[in-house]
Amino acid sequence: MKSISLKFIAFLIVLTAVGCKRNEENISVIKQQSENSIHYAKGLSIFKYDGFSIVKITNPWPNASKDYTYILQEKGAKIPDSLKQNPIIPIPLQSIVVTSTTHIPSLEMLGVENTLVGFPDLDYICSEKIRARIAEGKIKELGSNQSLNTEVIIDLQPQLLVGFGIDNNNPALDNLQKNGLKVMLNGDWNEQNPLGKAEWIKFFGALYGKEKTADSIFTNIERSYKATVELAKKATSKPTVLIGAMYENHWYIPNGNSWGSRFVNDAGGNYLWKDATGTGSLSLSFETVFEKAQHANFWINESGSLQEMATANPHYAQFDAFRNKTVYSFTRRKGKTGGIVYYELAPNRPDLVLKDILKILHPELLPNHQLFFFEQLK
Repeated sequence: MKSISLKFIAFLIVLTAVGCKRNEENISVIKQQSENSIHYAKGLSIFKYDGFSIVKITNPWPNASKDYTYILQEKGAKIPDSLKQNPIIPIPLQSIVVTSTTHIPSLEMLGVENTLVGFPDLDYICSEKIRARIAEGKIKELGSNQSLNTEVIIDLQPQLLVGFGIDNNNPALDNLQKNGLKVMLNGDWNEQNPLGKAEWIKFFGALYGKEKTADSIFTNIERSYKATVELAKKATSKPTVLIGAMYENHWYIPNGNSWGSRFVNDAGGNYLWKDATGTGSLSLSFETVFEKAQHANFWINESGSLQEMATANPHYAQFDAFRNKTVYSFTRRKGKTGGIVYYELAPNRPDLVLKDILKILHPELLPNHQLFFFEQLK
């Protein structure tokens, strides 16, 4: 009995030693710290290892208190035990459902648009390549983001659904996960730095094993954006700019640290609310805006024409920008079914947005540039 006990204890010691060795190996893999490939986006981190990547989403919506970690596993790769509690997504993807039009350009730029099998509110999509696939019946309508058609999604069985949230409550996504579907959150919309938004193409690059392609695309966008910023520094004036319009008795103005504010300032303009701290929008009265922006040199909003603006609010005609016809809109260019190109493509191509705004504010600096997103209202 004594010898059996000693043998059993010896076996346990060996087993423990092997287990410790494996844990040490797991830890050593993670300690071989991969450099985060993300430089501008605040809510995204990607760490590449041999056979897998760790993707961390830290700010999928404003003031989110929870972080999300996902493991992207290449075929045949071993995942360290210390990471197996996280969702594991096999890559490269062969099929996907995305839920925001801002995701569409990344798929197209990476050349993987044929993997898209479903989308909510198909009419919002502007991409001609995707619209052709919709017409062929290759992409299914999934309802709306507020009420996703979970039955259709489950029938489609995509390898991954990329969703987004405005808070911690998303029962549709929870339901899909309970039914065995892989879900990842994407927080591109919550980025305030224009290059931070664009850098989310690397998120999709990682999903398709196209990291180098995504890096190259982003690097070109980054270079173009920075070159335009440098060109804007040659401007000899800083014209004042008003953004937004009235909606249900409130005037919504981008905050000083917001995406829209950054564009104007980078283009050599003087955004009138640039000193307002915070992101998102300010809700102001007409009187407050009029007092500060009556004599603004330029006005950017979502209107279709000056007549439309005057009909909506006759007091708009009291602004200098309205009188001088220096009002520009980014909603005039639309897809075949009414989707607005700016909402889909602008977050992915901030360099084009910046060139447009520089052309508006300082046309002498970009004499050959044709406005891509914006149009002067008549």
